Amino acid sequence: MPELVIKYKNKRTLEVLMDLARYFDFSVVVPQNVDKSKPTSINGVQIIPADSSVDTSDLKTIFSAKELDAKQLRTSAWQRSM
Repeated sequence: MPELVIKYKNKRTLEVLMDLARYFDFSVVVPQNVDKSKPTSINGVQIIPADSSVDTSDLKTIFSAKELDAKQLRTSAWQRSM
C-alpha cells in the first residue's frame, strides 16, 4: 500500500484527517515518540547524540590560525572518488 507523510502544526488538522479517513477509507497512523537517547545508525555508521559537557575551546586555537574557507575545504577534502 502506498504511504504519504503529512506534517502539520495544528492539532485540528489531525482531527480533520481522522474524520476524512473514515469517509475515504485510508488509515492514519500516528508515530510513536522516538527515543533520542538510543544511538541510531545510518549505513552502518553509528550516530551518537551530542554531549554539551565536551570542552571544544582547545580546538579554537588549532583552527583559528589556519584561515580555512568552508567552500575550499569542501572542494579539496570532501571529494568522492568514482
